[in-house]
Amino acid sequence: MSTTTTPLPTAPAASPGPPPPKAAAADEGRIGLRANLRHVGALARRNLLQIKKDPESMFDVLLMPVIFTLLFVYVFGGSVGGSLGGNRQDYLNYLVPGLMAMMGMNIAMAVGTGVNDDFRKGVMDRFRTMPIARSSVLVAKIVVELGRMMVAILILLAMGFALGMTLGTSVLGLLVAVALSAVFGAAIMWIFILLGLAMKTAQAVQGMGMLVLMPLQFGSSIFAPPTTMPGWLRTFTDYNPLSNLADAVRGLMMGGPVADSVWVTLAWAAGITLVMAPLAVAKFRKKA
Repeated sequence: MSTTTTPLPTAPAASPGPPPPKAAAADEGRIGLRANLRHVGALARRNLLQIKKDPESMFDVLLMPVIFTLLFVYVFGGSVGGSLGGNRQDYLNYLVPGLMAMMGMNIAMAVGTGVNDDFRKGVMDRFRTMPIARSSVLVAKIVVELGRMMVAILILLAMGFALGMTLGTSVLGLLVAVALSAVFGAAIMWIFILLGLAMKTAQAVQGMGMLVLMPLQFGSSIFAPPTTMPGWLRTFTDYNPLSNLADAVRGLMMGGPVADSVWVTLAWAAGITLVMAPLAVAKFRKKA
C-alpha cells in the first residue's frame, strides 16, 4: 500500500525591506587630534584658495576699517570728543579700540553666509560623505575668518596711527587686546554658523545677522560713552558683552582698569562657544 505525501506549503519569500542605514562616513570619537588638525588644515587651505580665486571677497576686510574710522572720527569726533572732555584726537583714541571689538562681529556674519552658500552648492554634502571629523569643516571656516579678522585689525590700527592715535600702554598690551578680540570673535562666529545652517538663504542670514548686530554694536560703549545715554539704554549697555570687550581692549591699549572686563569677556566667549559649537556641529550632521 503506497502513501502519498502532501508537500507542506512554502512561505512566500520575504520582500526585501529598506536598506540598512548607511554608516556614518566618519566617527569623530575615533579620529585623533593629529588627524583632526590635518583635516582642519586641508579644509582651511581650500577656503584660502577660494579667497584667492575671488579676491573681491576681501573688500569688506580691506575697506570696512578705513570707512568706519574716517566716518566716525570726522562726523562724530568733534561732538563725542567734547563729551569725553577732549577733542577729535581723544575720540580717535576712544574709538579705535572699540572698533577692534566690533571687527569680529562684522566678519562673523561672513562665516554664516559662506556656510549657507556652500550647502546650497552641495559642497557640504560632499564633505559629509568623506571620512573626516564633522567639526573640522566648521573649525576650518573659523580659522580662515580669524585670519581675515587679523587683516582687518591691522588695517584699522594702521589707519588709527596714521591719523594720530597714541598707544597709552605697551606693545604687549596691544597684542593682548588683539588676542582677546580674536577669542571673542571666534565665539561669535559659532552663532553665525548656526544661523547659516538654520536659514534657507544667504540673504536671510544677512538679514537676521543685522538684527543681531545693530542693537549690540550701537547699544554698547564702542562709539560713545554710556554716560551720555538714557538710563534704560545704559542698563542694556552694562550687560552687553560688546561693551565689556570694548572696555577691556580700551584699557589694554590706553590704560585703566581691565581685570573685570577681561574676565567677563572671557566668560562670555567660553559660554557662547560651549553652547553654540555643539549645536552647530549637530545641525551640520542633520541638515538635509
